Amino acid sequence: MSRARDPDHEDPFSALYAKQVPRPAKSAAKTAQITAQNRRRAYLERHPSYFEHPDQELADPILYERLIKRHQTIEERQDEGQIKGYGRVLEADLARGESRLSALAAEAAHEQRSNGELMDPASRQTAQWKVHAVGLDHVWDEEATTRERGVELWQDYLRERFVQGGDDDFEYATVDENDEYDADARRDEQEDWFEDEEPSWDGGEAARGETGVQDF
Repeated sequence: MSRARDPDHEDPFSALYAKQVPRPAKSAAKTAQITAQNRRRAYLERHPSYFEHPDQELADPILYERLIKRHQTIEERQDEGQIKGYGRVLEADLARGESRLSALAAEAAHEQRSNGELMDPASRQTAQWKVHAVGLDHVWDEEATTRERGVELWQDYLRERFVQGGDDDFEYATVDENDEYDADARRDEQEDWFEDEEPSWDGGEAARGETGVQDF
């Protein structure tokens, strides 16, 4: 004979369990965005030379000067100028002088997006990156006290810019539509997961029952 339900001895968590609702599924657009960004990260892992391209200074000449050029010797700057050529050096210098115009352009792009004006996909990605990069605190905004730290911060900036779609000279479709990079992304996720996991036997007292002798 089954025992009648006693309302005075209800499980206090039963109502909570009954009301639990699964997380809403990501939209197709959000899933596609995450997939594309993971593939872009995988691309950079395969092609570290991306960070060394002579034109990368033009991504942000002001930031490049603060993180990289300030740590260079006169000889190193001269050598870099010869490698890049007079045209690239002049272009970077002009860009540094026009930094205020770049900030105004980013604000205009933000207003354009807010007003719902149509933009082609490539321009939309670039505008979103400029808005994302302006007015926020980023790791590359910190002071680079050493040459090595400057290079690290500069690459952090280039990586985030690339992943967010801010490199308007790059053909993103060649990466975003290439599922070969998915395996790299999954491997990186697994490595990050294992790095975050701590073995139960690492440090402290041995867990109860782990005496080195089988317990039966």
